[in-house]
Amino acid sequence: TDMQAQIMAMLASAEGESTVTETIFENRFMHVRELCRMGADIRIDAKGTTAYVRGVPKLHGADVRATDLRAGGAMIIAALAAEGRTEISDIHHIERGYEDICEKFRSLGAKIYIKE
Repeated sequence: TDMQAQIMAMLASAEGESTVTETIFENRFMHVRELCRMGADIRIDAKGTTAYVRGVPKLHGADVRATDLRAGGAMIIAALAAEGRTEISDIHHIERGYEDICEKFRSLGAKIYIKE
């Protein structure tokens, strides 16, 4: 469950269809709306426990929120895979859980920075 949001970000642009079921925490799919803003094709069942992810050829940049720490990680992963610019708000969630995240991704060639 701790990697569910980040894996769903990857599945959003993977070929085929995937199913993600959350059985531990309620409201753990808060990142889905944000991924959909980037063009992801994700549906959640009526119970709110299963997400159906259909991979799209490409995500696109958008203004999104880090609704929690794990969702913030998912937004970064999706933004790095997307075409165009993505701005992530509520980054305090990211900053409290990932030390020097921008520098780590820049060292891998990413164009990522914190807007002052």
